[in-house]
Amino acid sequence: MRITSTSCICPVLVCLCFVQRCYGAAHHGSIKVTRNQTKHIGGETEVHHRPKRGWVWNQFFVLEEHMGPDPQYVGKLHSNSDKGDGSVKYILTGEGAGTIFIIDDTTGDIHSTKSLDREQKTHYVLHAQAIDRRTNKPLEPESEFIIKVQDINDNAPKFTDGPYIVTVPEMSEMGTSVLQVTATDADDPTYGNSARVVYSILQGQPYFSVDPKTGVIRTALHNMDREAREHYSVVIQAKDMAGQVGGLSGSTTVNITLTDVNDNPPRFPQKHYQLYVPESAQVGSAVGKIKANDADTGSNADMKYTIINGDGSGVFSISTDKETREGIISLKKPLNYEKKKSYTLNIEGANTHLDFRFSHLGPFKDVTMLKIIVGDVDEPPLFTMPSYVMEVYENAKIGTAIGTVTAQDPDTANSLVRYFIDHNTEEDRYFTIDANTGTIKTAKIFDREETPWYNITVTASEIVSHVQVGVRILDVNDNPPELAREYDVFVCENAKPGQVIQTITATDKDNSANGARFHFSLDEGLSLNPNFTLRDNEDNTASILTRRRRYSRTTQDTYYLPVLISDGGMPPLSSSSTLTIRVCACEKDGRVRTCHAEAFLSSAGLSTGALIAILLCVVILLAIVVLFITLRRSKKEPLIISEEDVRENVVTYDDEGGGEEDTEAFDITALRNPSAAEELKYRRDVRPEVKPVLRHHASSSLDSIDIQEFIKQRLAEADLDPSVPPYDSLQTYAYEGRRSEAGSISSLDSATTHSDQDYNYLGDWGPEFKKLAELYGEIESERTT
Repeated sequence: MRITSTSCICPVLVCLCFVQRCYGAAHHGSIKVTRNQTKHIGGETEVHHRPKRGWVWNQFFVLEEHMGPDPQYVGKLHSNSDKGDGSVKYILTGEGAGTIFIIDDTTGDIHSTKSLDREQKTHYVLHAQAIDRRTNKPLEPESEFIIKVQDINDNAPKFTDGPYIVTVPEMSEMGTSVLQVTATDADDPTYGNSARVVYSILQGQPYFSVDPKTGVIRTALHNMDREAREHYSVVIQAKDMAGQVGGLSGSTTVNITLTDVNDNPPRFPQKHYQLYVPESAQVGSAVGKIKANDADTGSNADMKYTIINGDGSGVFSISTDKETREGIISLKKPLNYEKKKSYTLNIEGANTHLDFRFSHLGPFKDVTMLKIIVGDVDEPPLFTMPSYVMEVYENAKIGTAIGTVTAQDPDTANSLVRYFIDHNTEEDRYFTIDANTGTIKTAKIFDREETPWYNITVTASEIVSHVQVGVRILDVNDNPPELAREYDVFVCENAKPGQVIQTITATDKDNSANGARFHFSLDEGLSLNPNFTLRDNEDNTASILTRRRRYSRTTQDTYYLPVLISDGGMPPLSSSSTLTIRVCACEKDGRVRTCHAEAFLSSAGLSTGALIAILLCVVILLAIVVLFITLRRSKKEPLIISEEDVRENVVTYDDEGGGEEDTEAFDITALRNPSAAEELKYRRDVRPEVKPVLRHHASSSLDSIDIQEFIKQRLAEADLDPSVPPYDSLQTYAYEGRRSEAGSISSLDSATTHSDQDYNYLGDWGPEFKKLAELYGEIESERTT
């Protein structure tokens, strides 16, 4: 079978394919034979050529972007076994089979049903097979072939990185490379000119050019000056089909900026300048500015200003302001209009960063001349000294002259100067000054020991000028020396003769010239001291020494030692001080044990730890006592009352008591002794809410107590007292006791059984039962009625 490609070839190839097929059917010799067989027929040998049933195939092509109404014809499959009778069936499998590519199973014609895009997929791999339509057996082995999508020019070139921003130094040589741009075309670069791109410049001529093949942009002019034009916008076009008519194109913009180089020297706008400076200008202050212009920017415009000559180079200086690139003129020395009225300066401004490629453009510096005019100012008087120091002795009389200040008018007029003291502080009021001569005098008497120094301000006017005057008060030896402090001197009882017990020093309010050297001695007007003596150490100190062996506190516990101290001033002054020396009991090593009644702590005393332990024990004991008392107060009494409380005795009413002789259940003396029941008793299970009424009874003897009155009184108290339980009387009288001859007097049974007993005999029992006799007599009378 032969597969011919006719989809993208001319119709002549189709015809040739058809002729080839017819020729192959008539002549078997055109088919490749892989095996020969020999058959003898009628004595002749006949050779049969068995053709190989294989595919004859080529590569198919299909145009992309087919927009026709009918499917696009791709090619034809054909097997040598196909006799044209429809017995051969062609089957197509693989990429796009049945969807993109369809085949006529009888003729083998292949068509494309969809528009294809080569940029998405360049080729398709398919498999073809011829089978017997009746038996479905393959007539030929399966064969693979490729359908390639043939490119058309449907994609324009694109600049993926644009727009571009690039710089190039000014004054560059012509042809200096600036940038290379690249455009990409998605079409097939191996087929035709669809992807062959050519570059051209649409905007930016005649300053720049572009290489049509490489896309390299270069400068097209010599000495492009940034100061003339700094920014350029260049448009580059890329066109496929080698730039031919009908090709597709794309463009991009390249923004080119010329960077600065130092190709412009600095220039002063003027060759001569004039500056006015008053003579009162302060040294170190800026008095003027000057600037040279430079067309360059950045570091290429940096410059330095210097004074190269002129008579004012020693009076003025110049520095460069790096921000503004100005020359700052400052004053180095004070100006004096009366001495010099003008100065001339030659100032040079030069670039600090030079580019030797452009040295031919001239010296990169410029010079100008500056004339400075000194202005006359009415100046204040000038003192002959910046400050004055004067001295005066303390205790000097009022009006003593201590010195003179002098000031002169520096102006040409030389006006008269007057003086006065600024009385801004209290110190200024201690002095006066002569307004014409400037002589300063004292206005008060001074004491150096109180204030050794005074500072005053003297003003000289024509125009006000000030000067500081310091007045030092000189010392006069007017203060006697005295002991430096109060000394606590003691001597041990076991002291030895010649033992130093104290070293003393002295002080003097006068300065060292009048009191630096002190002399110590005992008062010569007194008799020789047998106990102590004094030794002058000649270093402004003195030692107190003992003169005998032992001292006794019981004999004398205090000694007094007068000491005479004199200074070395002129004239010398002296003073007398008395030292108090106590006698103390000391240890062997000299430590004080006792002085008088004062007790000193010794090693035998309690330590701090022991004292703390004792104090801690006392605190713990106190805490225990307080806790015990608190618990006793807060402890609640039990609700169960002891057996001695008669109010909780259980009374049995069906037993006969023993009369007055039976005291086991109740002590009758409680009834006969009202004072025994004076104590208030409350219920222990209920807290009373109302304060009980205090009971007051008239004192009476036991013999005069009437039981009836007593019971009434107690009953009334119980009714009025809300804290008393309601069962007290019942517990007291419900049981009579055993072995009573009178029998039971309980009314409980009689009330319930309605017996006919006669209770008149109760009246014979005495006044104690009178009330019962009346009660039962009334009950009996009620029953009869």
